[in-house]
Amino acid sequence: MEKKSVVNLITVQNLKKEYVTGEVVTPVLKDINFKIDQGEFVAIMGPSGSGKSTLMHILSFLERGTSGLYQFKGQDINEFSDNYLAELRNKEIGFVFQSFNLLPRTTVLDNVKLPLTYSKLKNHEQLAKKSLDAVGLSHRLNYYTNQISGGEKQRVAIARALVCDPAVIFADEPTGNLDSKSGNTVMFLLQQLNNQGRTIILVTHETDTANHAKRIIRIKDGNILSDEKVEKRTIAEADKDLIK
Repeated sequence: MEKKSVVNLITVQNLKKEYVTGEVVTPVLKDINFKIDQGEFVAIMGPSGSGKSTLMHILSFLERGTSGLYQFKGQDINEFSDNYLAELRNKEIGFVFQSFNLLPRTTVLDNVKLPLTYSKLKNHEQLAKKSLDAVGLSHRLNYYTNQISGGEKQRVAIARALVCDPAVIFADEPTGNLDSKSGNTVMFLLQQLNNQGRTIILVTHETDTANHAKRIIRIKDGNILSDEKVEKRTIAEADKDLIK
């Protein structure tokens, strides 16, 4: 059987981020180096104030580093204008947030369609329905978001993240507002998407959540402490988590 070639998605070299207030310089990220290949499931883990959220903002084109290299699909992000990065973000990046960020007086279907408003893709309703089917919520498409559970809201958010067929999904503390069973369901769904070839970057401070990934980058005080593969879990072990 022919081996699949590894495609590099993200390269970060000597990345630094500083915030300047008057004469005060606050370093947030210090000489960060790593690569992420297409199809990986990586958790960026660290306590509050570690720099992990700032790193996610840079990786998803919401902020720029102060110095260093960030390449996405082999392209130097620093060479692009803010307007182009906004277009690239809509096309290549999907977001899942702790607080869901769904429109409250809008149907599930219309929430999922929202990113398509800014894309060049056609057949918006068909694409949104396909995304909802992928997360097992086809039966909820005409419900309003205040009529569904917290776990279902997060699955709607995942469907919204998928709808533009992005290169990478960033999940920022996706289980933070959920009970343990709903949280495990969401993490198992992210694992399934990764098994289908989706690149997932998870940002969390929780070890149990990070362990659903296949690789954990630990960060503290703006430095990478470790970058390690996670021991593979069997499907049976993952299923046990769902019923805890």
